[in-house]
Amino acid sequence: MKADTHPTYFPEAKVVCACGNAFTTGATVKELSVELCSACHPFYTGKQKLVDTSRRVEKFQERTSKKPSSDTKATGKKARTAKRVAQKAAKASK
Repeated sequence: MKADTHPTYFPEAKVVCACGNAFTTGATVKELSVELCSACHPFYTGKQKLVDTSRRVEKFQERTSKKPSSDTKATGKKARTAKRVAQKAAKASK
């Protein structure tokens, strides 16, 4: 095996989170800084944090909360076929 091919392993590497939580783990660097950890991640805490700078969440919620109006017509294939059949029947009855 060649010497100096693997990085140095630090069994007591310090990990510091943006929330202030700190713990040790094994890594190839002495100190790590992370944005999320198990103490502040929404999956583990059960709290939902949304960082929304361009109002994407609000825009989505506005779109989904709008009720479809009753005056909109169906535009599916079945609706177009039924309309065409009705038009042919009207022409044939004249």
